[in-house]
Amino acid sequence: MEARLNLFANPVAGSLIKHFNAAGKAIADSSLPAATQELVKIRASQINGCAFCTDMHTKDATAAGESATRLHLVATWREATVFTEAERAALELAEQATRIADAAGGVTDEAWANAAKHYDEEQLGALIGIIALINAYNRVNVINQQPAGDYVPGMFG
Repeated sequence: MEARLNLFANPVAGSLIKHFNAAGKAIADSSLPAATQELVKIRASQINGCAFCTDMHTKDATAAGESATRLHLVATWREATVFTEAERAALELAEQATRIADAAGGVTDEAWANAAKHYDEEQLGALIGIIALINAYNRVNVINQQPAGDYVPGMFG
């Protein structure tokens, strides 16, 4: 598989990616736990069928010390016992926000209240940001048919 467009060579797409990356830096620098950030990015990428982002974020999480067991169970987090209640709340919020078009009411009050029990306002802002941002990255990569499998942790940072 070959990408439809070289995103970094295209002036508009390259500029867009730079702005996405700047937004990602603001979120990465927040107090939202790094492990939670990666779990959310992985789950949204799985739902959206973004192989490139799934590859990237599972490898980044592994490099940061995340266990293989937890990574293998992200897609089935509801039944898995390896996630904290806070992580489960973040994954629920990520799923509902990622599937926003499938749900008449969008994100439920229950999912929001559960997340708010575990995260302060800064962290909630970071959660909203990371969910929106990974969904944007997913869409760019899926539209572009960005190939997956060759990502090396840190290659874009």
